[in-house]
Amino acid sequence: MEIAGNAALVVVDVQQGFEEEAYWGPRDNPEADQNIALLIDTWQATGRPVVLVRHDSPERNSPLREGHAGNAFKTYVEERRGKGTGPELFLTKSVNSAFYGTPDLDSWLREAGVRQIVVAGIQTNMCAETTARMGGNLGYEVFFALDATYTFDGEGPWGWKLSARELSRATAVTLHDGGFASVVRSEELVAAAK
Repeated sequence: MEIAGNAALVVVDVQQGFEEEAYWGPRDNPEADQNIALLIDTWQATGRPVVLVRHDSPERNSPLREGHAGNAFKTYVEERRGKGTGPELFLTKSVNSAFYGTPDLDSWLREAGVRQIVVAGIQTNMCAETTARMGGNLGYEVFFALDATYTFDGEGPWGWKLSARELSRATAVTLHDGGFASVVRSEELVAAAK
């Protein structure tokens, strides 16, 4: 794996509101936060661009709504803001893809000559996956740091239920099989970035 000197780390929705277990239910991957922090540290130490994405939910009862404490970044992300030697972008969105946020992510990446992105964050099968898919569609080489993401148990039509682990595996298979992204581990990215 080769990671470009200007590959951007896109950290999706690592917000306090995702700690509200009563709202979201059971989650997977308890090591995700540690891995996200490691990726941010590595990207900042090597001067690579970091994009911090915040979801401003339009839903009245969402823990991620503006004005609610849950809208804020988790403490370990907030403490790292502005600490890198490379460029940093903060953007907000109200839909799944970070490419539909403000300011415009695609324009920012293209102006910087970025062709590779690494996606990490929450939720694996929602905003992280959607951002990765769209990045692939837009022509970026996308690396999806599966162990630096997590999600929650879900329920679909007809009473179908999948565990968080099953949903994460489905995301990994979809991104890999569909050619949207290379699904990798954080340690591989860190080793390649150093």
